[in-house]
Amino acid sequence: MTTGLFDADLPFSQACENNKAAILTVLQQAFSCCSKVLEIGSGTGQHAVYFAEQLPHLSWQASDQPVYLPALTERIRRAALANLASPLQLDICIDPSPATAADGLFTANTLHIMPWAVVRHFFSRLNELTAARANLCFYGPFNYHGQFTSSSNQAFDASLKSRDPAMGIRDFEKVLELARRQGFQLERDTPMPANNRLLWFTKTA
Repeated sequence: MTTGLFDADLPFSQACENNKAAILTVLQQAFSCCSKVLEIGSGTGQHAVYFAEQLPHLSWQASDQPVYLPALTERIRRAALANLASPLQLDICIDPSPATAADGLFTANTLHIMPWAVVRHFFSRLNELTAARANLCFYGPFNYHGQFTSSSNQAFDASLKSRDPAMGIRDFEKVLELARRQGFQLERDTPMPANNRLLWFTKTA
């Protein structure tokens, strides 16, 4: 039984609450035949708890950088779900891959935070992070043909770049090419609330 999604003493993301149901509609299909999903950049852990609860056939493995682990670990501990293990430390730049490869991978709102060099490094590691057959789901905003899809996304991109010039909304076509280089093909590009998208990629042996 999950508890404490709104615990005042833990970090909380309203965006996670707003988008989780829409994301779930795709994950139910994308991960229907998967057994283990690795989540990159689990953040507050709200997605991990919700998706593990809603997808009980999966073993959901949360992960993040060390700075986020204490609160993430506590949220998962309070949730007490049999299919949601303690989170792993995983800085995509330096930490080794988990011992067991996942047949599903999920990440939300990470590609625009990572510098582009880190995004490319992340994609270069996809085959060591996943099994021979795998499904990937990437959630967040994307540009198409070099253009913002909304004025709010353009403002968000400017805000990101004011924090760090290396951040920014990524071009769909460049992400698609990175995935293809690693043997992943686009299965579906689904519109999501608030001008976001969910990109579902597949890899077959």
